[in-house]
Amino acid sequence: MLNLPKIPLESWVTSVVEWLTQHLSILFDFMQSVGKTVMDNMTGALTAVPMPLMIAGITLIAILTTSKKIGFPIFTLVGLSLIANQGLWDDLMNTVTLVVMASVISLIIGIPLGILTAKSAKTAAVVKPILDFMQTMPGFVYLIPAVAFFGIGVVPGVFASIIFALPPMVRMTDLGIRQVPTALVEAADSFGSTTWQKLVKLELPSARNTILAGANQTIMLALSMVVTASMIGAPGLGRGVLAAVQHADIGSGFVNGLGLVILAIVIDRFTQKLNTKPGQKSVTQPWRRYAVLATLLVMIGGGVVNSLTSTSTTGKKVNIGYVEWDSEVASTNVLAESLRQHGYNVTTTPLDSAVLWQSVANGQIDSSVSAWLPLTNKALYDKYKSDIKVLGPNLRGVETGLVVPDYMKVNSIEDLTNEADKTITGIEPGAGEMTSAQNTIDRYSNLQGWNLLGSSSGAMATALDKAYKDKKDIVVTGWSPHWMFSKYHLKYLEDPKGTMGKGENINTFVRKGLKSDDPKLEKILDKFNWTKSDMQSVMLEIQNGKTPKQASTKWLKANKTLADSWYK
Repeated sequence: MLNLPKIPLESWVTSVVEWLTQHLSILFDFMQSVGKTVMDNMTGALTAVPMPLMIAGITLIAILTTSKKIGFPIFTLVGLSLIANQGLWDDLMNTVTLVVMASVISLIIGIPLGILTAKSAKTAAVVKPILDFMQTMPGFVYLIPAVAFFGIGVVPGVFASIIFALPPMVRMTDLGIRQVPTALVEAADSFGSTTWQKLVKLELPSARNTILAGANQTIMLALSMVVTASMIGAPGLGRGVLAAVQHADIGSGFVNGLGLVILAIVIDRFTQKLNTKPGQKSVTQPWRRYAVLATLLVMIGGGVVNSLTSTSTTGKKVNIGYVEWDSEVASTNVLAESLRQHGYNVTTTPLDSAVLWQSVANGQIDSSVSAWLPLTNKALYDKYKSDIKVLGPNLRGVETGLVVPDYMKVNSIEDLTNEADKTITGIEPGAGEMTSAQNTIDRYSNLQGWNLLGSSSGAMATALDKAYKDKKDIVVTGWSPHWMFSKYHLKYLEDPKGTMGKGENINTFVRKGLKSDDPKLEKILDKFNWTKSDMQSVMLEIQNGKTPKQASTKWLKANKTLADSWYK
């Protein structure tokens, strides 16, 4: 092998992103503000239309645009009704907003760029390699600059979706223009047509079906980014899918995934109807067009009336971020429900641990109750400590470590040799506990050759359940309180070197400036505390089938005195 120095590509890319973030921060903040306002209003407009009216209206439009076939209208009616029945209507509207915005912006950029690519060989030579790069780069990579530029929420989700979904629009527009018969172009030239006249009256109409096929692909790709975008706080059906994956909840994952499938089919069928062949009069008959327009006006009118007569949400807004760990789901929902009962308008946002800390530091998230200190989240605390404020512990004496079933004949990390195929089953790769586990492998000589398998907290629990039932060896990254200690007979392995931490607390941390904005809220957050048994009881209720809201409400009702003390 050639002994060449490593090209510092990673540091170059990081430097470019940091430079853009620093020097164009005003532009990114403006785009974030405007984009969030537009998309919040769009979602608000969609949710303002009464659900039954929306379902009936879309079904009627499906009937009007379908000639002598009832399959698609029936599917639309049943599919949308099923989504509503599962309590996912608001998530559906949030998803529609993300997909529509990403698709519209992709069309606005993609069609002119495709035309320019078709007209200019030099432009094509530059654009096509970039499109290849955009299409082959994993979509998850786009989340990194999206968060750096715009923080969290639907705007960075749209940004990442545009990058992923734009290439087909450019390529298909380019292809459509190039496929216009040369004879027609020469005939237009012979009649003295200008470049603009040829484009508008000949080339675009001739390339219409190809361009619409590209638009359909763009919309489907934008829809496929919904789950990925939810990792950086974008609301919608994707958030439910991601949560189900992290908790290994098959039922919830299927229901939210089914909602995405239904939405994809409905959008696909409607966009395909725009790509019609000559002579298809059923969709273009004047009375049908007027009926579709009338249906849309009725739906809009219903939304206006509903928004004027409905009671708007009151109370001070607070956004609480959390990591999709069972312990944090329990504590976050208990605090959120308690604040709602005291008049606050609370939003809870699930995020990856690193993104969560960054979001509190930049002020997009007000607070989180999931700082495991002093060890598990030490790296994140050291990075953001100047931009956040750590309040008092909300739960003392938590424990982290390597956990095994009690039937395994090992009691210390030093006892491990070749158990569990020399594999430690972990959780999310970005979690602090994974860093501690890797440090443990590095520090203990008997763990040489062992692997740390990253997954999710739900996947870890599923692997533990399977191994426990089969009485097989398994070593997992564990923490308590956790419901698995009530369901299984488990034990922590002794940790002589202390690499997995020795006694930690879970702290609440808030953004700088919260005290000046709402001193009462910060005082409440500082007073929020409970015990391991309290947390574990809520976790068990959720594990046994209750929703986080139901489990939290039940606990608050049974522990009213403790909950009221947070507000004194």
